[in-house]
Amino acid sequence: MRAVTNSGLGRGNQFVIDDYPVPEIGARDVLVEVHASSVNPKDWKLNTQFNRLIPRVGGRLRPLILGDDLAGIVRKTGRKVTGFQPGDAVYGMDMNIRTGALAEYARIDARRVARLPAHMDFSEAAAVPLAGLTALQCLQIARVAAGARVLVIGASGGVGTFAVQIARAMGAAVTGVCSGRNAPLVRELGALQIIDYQQEDYLDRREDFDAVIDAVSFYSLNECQSLLRSGGTYVSTLGYGTSLLKLVRDQARLDGKRARFVKVDANTTDLDTLREYIEQRQVRVVIDSAYDLDSVAAAYARSRSGRSVGKLVIRVRNDCQ
Repeated sequence: MRAVTNSGLGRGNQFVIDDYPVPEIGARDVLVEVHASSVNPKDWKLNTQFNRLIPRVGGRLRPLILGDDLAGIVRKTGRKVTGFQPGDAVYGMDMNIRTGALAEYARIDARRVARLPAHMDFSEAAAVPLAGLTALQCLQIARVAAGARVLVIGASGGVGTFAVQIARAMGAAVTGVCSGRNAPLVRELGALQIIDYQQEDYLDRREDFDAVIDAVSFYSLNECQSLLRSGGTYVSTLGYGTSLLKLVRDQARLDGKRARFVKVDANTTDLDTLREYIEQRQVRVVIDSAYDLDSVAAAYARSRSGRSVGKLVIRVRNDCQ
């Protein structure tokens, strides 16, 4: 099967597309014929200096197939798998170091996939798992309910576009932080108000949001506390190492406010919840651009630029829309 790995260290690493054996599955796994995957910031952040951690076989690096999100068709099931059978269209991801989704076939725990949303193609579905689960679980951690006021920082990004829509579906009043050029999209997704970060330092505002979802993970509870009401919750996606240090520092409550972070749990139940939102037309996928497998380097470069709006899709097979 064709699959994408990388060689070298840091930003100097090179993507390698080569033939590798189809993975063997365990008792609780399914073998998925992958039709599409997507790129997340996690992907290229893990590539930086990551090969230092890869086990060596005979003095050589063991190939590590890249990619987390996948959408495709189940071709084989393990002996303990009961919820799926060959021919089922599924989507999902694994929160091991890699799902190995940038390949024509991938092995994945059956508890980490769900049935494809109705009327959704593989490219759209592959854009959902990591970003959608991150957004959903941020809002769950913050205990967002109907009537809540929610601020989403990074509202036009992969996680942010899902967070705006899911919070709105939960009945919250959403304010999105984004650039002026992306404001129309974020309003269309359900934000009642927009803050253009290029026009003001919104961290100086005095607000009473019930939850601040930091989808860019640049900030901290200390920096965002004026935005939160007493008892409110700041949730970080921890996309950068500095955000973890800030979170540890801010674990103590400030005027009854809480700092939390999301450690994404890929599971069928939450993927089914996302599927229901999608099928009810409460959530849609925003795709910035799509790339063929041979153009994976360009997709990673686009993600690293920080200018993508929504998700970046990788079409693993030529028949993928």
